[in-house]
Amino acid sequence: MKTVSKIGWILSIIVLLALAAFIYIRFYFVFGEGVKAGELNQLMYKGWVWKTYEGRIIQAGFKGQKGTNAIQSNEFNFSVVDKAVADSLMRCSGKVVELHYKEYRGALPWRGMQKHIVDGILSVEKADKSTVIPIVAGDE
Repeated sequence: MKTVSKIGWILSIIVLLALAAFIYIRFYFVFGEGVKAGELNQLMYKGWVWKTYEGRIIQAGFKGQKGTNAIQSNEFNFSVVDKAVADSLMRCSGKVVELHYKEYRGALPWRGMQKHIVDGILSVEKADKSTVIPIVAGDE
């Protein structure tokens, strides 16, 4: 009887260690770090239970949608944990920002809705609004 009890304890410990390793790798291990730049489109403070800062930058260029002939702009969706970084970004709407981020394999509700967590602002510049869209008159 003691052998069965000992094997049960060992299996329980192995399962708990495996679960702890999975949770750590999925939600707390930094999978990647990088820098993204683009025009800050939005940053908002939202959530039902845990309020988090959620933002989006629009990057230069376009990408195609799979299965269609439609094109869309490159967007980078991110969350911000640090209130000081979020407050600084709140004043940068419409400007070109360069952001440092950490990528996790999973999102946690109290950390934000995205896997990419911005932890720093590297630069802020005015957006170049010199693009002119020509007006083409229809057939007359």
